[in-house]
Amino acid sequence: MLERFLSHPVGDIGISSITVAELDYGVSKSRHAVKNRLALAQFLSPLEVASFDRDAAAAYGRLRTTLEQKGTPIGSMDLLIAAHALSLVTNNAREFRRVPGLRVENWV
Repeated sequence: MLERFLSHPVGDIGISSITVAELDYGVSKSRHAVKNRLALAQFLSPLEVASFDRDAAAAYGRLRTTLEQKGTPIGSMDLLIAAHALSLVTNNAREFRRVPGLRVENWV
């Protein structure tokens, strides 16, 4: 995964603000919060953080409705991440592949 990550120029890879929130949660509950907070800051420093804006909120509403109507809902946080409508790199491809039109890649 690191090799794939490093093969992209700075600025080509971003991260959802929702994903950052999930990472912050993980750091906060970890046994080594201070060390992990520093590691997270270093990881995030070259990345553009995509804010959850009005367009993402509208996409969330449409996606949630579509998935519920199909009987294939996904977790709330995953749905918020998917609503950014970006290409998604995840080890949780099974969940995200339910989202129509979302480009999903697993680099692991």
